Amino acid sequence: MITARAAATFEPVGRSVATARSFVRDTLQGWGFTDVVDDAVVLTSELVTNAVVHAGTAADVLCLRTEDAVRIEVSDHYPEREIPLQNSPATMGSPDREGGRGLQLCAALATRWGVDYTSTNKQVWFQIDLPDRPVGTRTAGPQLPLDLLPVTDGRVRVAVVQIDRTGAISAWNEDAEELFGYVAEQVTGKPLTDFAAWPHTPGTSTGIADALRLSRWEGSYGIRDSGGRVIPVYASHLRVRDTDGEPSTVCLLVRDDERAVLQTPLRGPSPEPGTLSEPHTADPFEIFIGSPAPDDLDGLLQRTVERARDMLDGDAAFLLLATDDETELEVRASTGLPSARQRFARVPVEAGPGRYGSARMPAVHEDLTVVPGAVPLLNGTGMRSVVTVPLKVEGRLTGSLGVAAEARDRYSNEEALRLQFAADRIALAVESARLGELERLRRGSLSFLVEASDLLAGTLDRDQTLALMAQMTVPTLATWCAVYTIADQASEPYLSYVLHEDEDRIDGVKALLTKVDPPDPVPTPGARVWAAPSEAAHQTALRTSMRNLGLGEPMTVGSGIGTTLATASAVGGETVVLPLVARNRVIGMLVLGKPSDEHFRQEILELAEDLSRRAALALDNARLYSERMAISQSLQRSLLPPELPQVPGVEVEVIYRAAGEGNEVGGDFYDLFPIRDGAYGFAIGDVCGTGPEAAAVTGLARHALRLLAREGFGGPAVLERLNAAILDEGARSRFLTLLYGELWPQEDGSAVLKVVCAGHPLPLRLRQDGTVEPYAEPQPLLGVMDDLELYEQTVTLDPGDVLLCVTDGVTERREGTRMLGDDGLADVLTTCTGLTAGAVAARIMRAVERFATDAPSDDMAILAMRVPGLDD
Repeated sequence: MITARAAATFEPVGRSVATARSFVRDTLQGWGFTDVVDDAVVLTSELVTNAVVHAGTAADVLCLRTEDAVRIEVSDHYPEREIPLQNSPATMGSPDREGGRGLQLCAALATRWGVDYTSTNKQVWFQIDLPDRPVGTRTAGPQLPLDLLPVTDGRVRVAVVQIDRTGAISAWNEDAEELFGYVAEQVTGKPLTDFAAWPHTPGTSTGIADALRLSRWEGSYGIRDSGGRVIPVYASHLRVRDTDGEPSTVCLLVRDDERAVLQTPLRGPSPEPGTLSEPHTADPFEIFIGSPAPDDLDGLLQRTVERARDMLDGDAAFLLLATDDETELEVRASTGLPSARQRFARVPVEAGPGRYGSARMPAVHEDLTVVPGAVPLLNGTGMRSVVTVPLKVEGRLTGSLGVAAEARDRYSNEEALRLQFAADRIALAVESARLGELERLRRGSLSFLVEASDLLAGTLDRDQTLALMAQMTVPTLATWCAVYTIADQASEPYLSYVLHEDEDRIDGVKALLTKVDPPDPVPTPGARVWAAPSEAAHQTALRTSMRNLGLGEPMTVGSGIGTTLATASAVGGETVVLPLVARNRVIGMLVLGKPSDEHFRQEILELAEDLSRRAALALDNARLYSERMAISQSLQRSLLPPELPQVPGVEVEVIYRAAGEGNEVGGDFYDLFPIRDGAYGFAIGDVCGTGPEAAAVTGLARHALRLLAREGFGGPAVLERLNAAILDEGARSRFLTLLYGELWPQEDGSAVLKVVCAGHPLPLRLRQDGTVEPYAEPQPLLGVMDDLELYEQTVTLDPGDVLLCVTDGVTERREGTRMLGDDGLADVLTTCTGLTAGAVAARIMRAVERFATDAPSDDMAILAMRVPGLDD
C-alpha cells in the first residue's frame, strides 16, 4: 500500500542532476527514511544523468512510500534507447563506461528494479526495502554469537578529556590517568598537542589542533604517556558550548584496538536471513567506492570524485595528488568541471598563510566570492561554496579531495567531517595505485630512453637526428613538437623541424610558429612554459571567427576557416620549452605542445628533460661530424685534378674509387695535363696505404709531376726529383709506385708515348686483333732508395689500339683465396676490342666489382687511352 507520494520534473540540463538529488534526499528525510537516503540518492543521480545528459530529455522523478520500502521511478521520453534486460549482467558493459552504469548500480544496491516502456516514455524504477529497526534507532547491528563479539583487555577505560577554546586541557578523568599515567594536576592547563605524538605536519602545527576545532571528528592518533611510550588511541571529538557561550571540545579516547566502543558503525546492507553464523566484516573502502573497485588509478580517482559529489549533493568534485616533495598538487580527476582544461594543472599546497590556505587541513568556504582566488581550480566555474579535505597516509600528505556547489553556504564542518571520513577510507588505496602507476611509468621511461639512445647513437646525420628527436616525442610525450637550432652564439634560433601527430596540421603549425618570435635560449635545465604559441593561436582563432561573421578583413585565397581553427586548436594548449645543451653551450630548444585546454604531467616533463639531454649531445655530434666531413671533403677535392683536357686524336677515360666511407681521395691518384704545345703528360700511381696520410703524399706527387714536367725535365728526371722530395718528408714519407709518361698525337692518326714504370703494375696494350701485351718494363719504386737509375721507353699506339693503366687495387681484387691478377685483367681486356675508351674503362670496373661481393678494401684507379681507328 502506498502511504505517500512526491513527484517532480527536471529539465534536460546538467544542473538538474544535483537538483534531483536534493529533491530525493529532502523527500526521504522528511519521511524519516534516513537509512536508505544515500543509496537512493546515488541511484537517482545515475538514472537522471542518463535521462537529461545522455538521452537529452526531461526527467520525471516519482517517489513512492510504503510501509516497508521506498520506490523511486525515473522516466524519460526516449523509449527507443536500448536497456539491458534484468538478470543479464553480460549486456551491462563495464562499470567504467558512462552508459549502463546506473543499471549496474540498481542491480547492486536496490532490492528490486526494472524497466517499463510505454509509447511515449521509458521508466526505470528501483525499490529499496527498509531495515527492520525500532523507531528512533539511528543505527543498529544484528545479534551476533558470543564468539564473534569484540575482545577487550580487562575493563574498557574511556578517557574523557575536555579542551578549552585555547586548546588547553581543562578536565581529565580517572580513566585518562590510568591510560596515560598522568594525574589531572600534571596536564591541566597544558595543550593536548604537547602530548600528541602523531600525526604532525611540519611547519603547520599538528593535525590534532585543527581536529579540535571541527564540530565533530573521529579518528586515530598517538598519545605519549608518562613513561615516554606512544599509545595509539581512537578518539571521538564533539564541539560544545557552556552556559556562558564559551566553546570547548569533549574528547572520548580508548585504546585503538578497542575502537569499536566509540567508532560510529558503518552503514551497510542488512544481512540475509540465515547468515548470522558466518563472520563478515564490511570493507569501509568498498562501501564508499563500490565493488568491484576500479583496478586502474584514473578509474579509481574518477569513481572517487563521483561518489564524493553524490555524497554531499555537490555540483562538482575534484581530486588532486601531491608531488613527491609535497609542494604542489596536480589535478587528476574531476566531475562537473571543464576537466580537459584542468587535468594535470598544478596548484601550490600552501596557497596562503592561514589554515584555509593550506591543503594539509580540512577547509570550508561558504562563499568564494568573498575570497576570490581562494581555490584557483574553481575560478570561472560558477562554484560558490566548497569543502576540501586532505588525503594522508602515515601522516604524509598524498592528495586533496574537494566538493563544490553553485549555491553559497552549502557546506559546514559536518560535511567536512563526512568528506574526511571518505578521504581516510580511500587514501591508502589511492596511494597504492599511484605508486603502482609510477612504477609502470618509470619502467616505461627507462625502456623509452634506452631505445631513444640507441636510435640517436645510430646516426651522425644532422637532419636525421632532428627527425628522430621529433618522432620520439610525438605522440609519446606531446601532441606536437618543434626543434629550434642555434648555429653559434651570435645566431638567432632557427625553426628546423616541426611534427604533429596529425600530418595534415604540420604545415599550419609551422606557419604559426614562423610568425612567433622564437623562445629565448636560456641554458637553465628543466621545462619552462612558453605562452607565445598559445596566445598567437587564440588571436588567430579570434580573427578567423570575426572574418566568418563578416566583422573583419576578408580572408585571403587558400586560408580556409577549418584549417586556421584546427591549427589554433592544435597549438592552443600548454607549450613548454626544454633547452638543448651540449658541451656547455645551448645549441637549440625542444618545444613540446598540447592541444587546447591540456597540461603536461610532471612525469612526462621529467622524461622529456632526460630525452633532451641525450638528443642535444647526438645533435651536437652530428653537427661536428658534418663540419669535419665538409672540411675533409673540401681538402680532398683540392687533391683531385681539375677537368681532364681534350687530347686531339686520343680518347681518354678515367675511373677513380677511394676506399673507406667519406673518402674522395686515397692513396691512388691519376693525372693528365698539357706540358707544351702538342705534348701531354699523364700519370697513374699508388701511395702505400689509404686514407688522409696517403692522400697527403698523393697531393705532393701530383703537383710535383706537373711542375717538373713543365720545367722541361724528361720522364726519368721528373721521377728522380720526385723520389728525392718524398724522401725529404722523413718519417711521413711513404713509398710510391708510379707510371709516368708523355704523349704526342701524330698527324697520321697514331700516338707516340714515352713511359717510365717505377714499381707500378705494367700498362697493357690492346691491339685491334684482340691481342693483349704489357707495354713497358718494370723499374724500382719511389720513396725507398736515394739513387735511382730510371729510363724511359718509347712506344707507338696505332689507330684502334688501347692503352690500359690500373693500380693494384684492380689486379689484387679478392674473393676468398681467388685474386683477379694480371692474367684475369688481360682476359677481360681481350673482350674490349672495338670499344671506346669510356666503354673499356667501364667494362673493366664492372668486372672488378662483380669479381667479389665485399666492398673494395683498396683504392682503385683506371686510366684508358685509345687512338681512334680508321673506321671510327
